[in-house]
Amino acid sequence: MIKQISLDAWQVAHLTKLLQQGSKIVKQTNRPIILYRQTLEESDESYEEIVCSLTTDYIIEQLVISGSVLVPTFRQQYVYKITDYPQIILKKSKERFLNIIDTLEQQLK
Repeated sequence: MIKQISLDAWQVAHLTKLLQQGSKIVKQTNRPIILYRQTLEESDESYEEIVCSLTTDYIIEQLVISGSVLVPTFRQQYVYKITDYPQIILKKSKERFLNIIDTLEQQLK
């Protein structure tokens, strides 16, 4: 149990560091980094998805509905501080947490 807690603490610190590095790149390029996209529902030519992006100082999770004739609509939007987000995403999904680390490590090479 103690080893798992220290591994989680290291991963949270590592993700926080990656998010801070990514935030600096976003500030330079003025383009957000997409951390993940998850399609929740598809019907006909429309779909509902979660888009999570890294901006200058924040993580933004948006629930977007769009498709063929539909104008993209933002149903929900959550804004998190970079320092708070690793703990939040770790509680939500360990798999997504690790995917975000992989995504950032690849993009920050």
